[in-house]
Amino acid sequence: MKSKTIIVLAGGISSRMKNPTHVNLSVDDKLLEDANKKSKAMIGVGNGYRPFLDYLLFNVKKSGYQNVIIVIGEKDNSIKQYYGSNVVNDFLGLKITYATQFIPSNRTKPLGTADALFSAVKVSDRLKDDEFTVCNSDNLYSVDALTLMLNTKYKNAMINYDRDGFEFENERVERFAITKIDGEGFLLDIIEKPSAELIDEVIDQYGFVGVSMNIFKLNYNMIYSFLENVEFHRERNEKELPTAIKNMIDKFPQSLKTFKMKEHVPDLTSKKDIIPVKKYLLKEFAKSNFENE
Repeated sequence: MKSKTIIVLAGGISSRMKNPTHVNLSVDDKLLEDANKKSKAMIGVGNGYRPFLDYLLFNVKKSGYQNVIIVIGEKDNSIKQYYGSNVVNDFLGLKITYATQFIPSNRTKPLGTADALFSAVKVSDRLKDDEFTVCNSDNLYSVDALTLMLNTKYKNAMINYDRDGFEFENERVERFAITKIDGEGFLLDIIEKPSAELIDEVIDQYGFVGVSMNIFKLNYNMIYSFLENVEFHRERNEKELPTAIKNMIDKFPQSLKTFKMKEHVPDLTSKKDIIPVKKYLLKEFAKSNFENE
């Protein structure tokens, strides 16, 4: 039986959000305080200062998930203080539990997204022999994208976003890692800092530039060892989820199916994102009633 579980990665220290050079002077003091002190997902960008994570969980609920594991940082209690500190907590009928991503004594920040996911799966016995969805806490994925990951027949899958669907500035979009797929839509590679020549090659081959926004469906038995043994990124010195996934598909070709989607994915990375995200939520969730969902 499917666990209908999604793991939400919220254990980072939000260094870019807390960077004082990214202050937007039109952001009010309460939101700036949230941005400087809380997890990015807990910034009150919604109506009545409703936190960003509420909106992601709202879409998660509408998509059919039942269980949510939120990976939290050891030094940030803002998520537990809001959703509850019990072993199992209820929000919109979702069962919320937590996994903590600890910071090693020789580091000042966590080990990365692969380590964050491993922090969850290694303590979640119910996921063994099962599949789950994993996503970021600072991106707002659509109901369509979340539903597709929950219901696809493939053991491993991802949303392969057409970057022309994003509403970000070109400079930002061009920094996103791109995907390479085979003729049947299975993932071959995720490439960081692609050259202009490679971009042209990808467009000629696929007709669009595919981008990963870190939403995947993964099979516990297949990904576990790759999360446990993933190497550090050469430049960032972190264990990153795309690296673990690339290692998995290298060993098991055609094991991760991609699904093309063309839509915007709101992103709350730095303070300059606060105003655009507020405007998006005001427009897209104007008629949403959280209490009756």
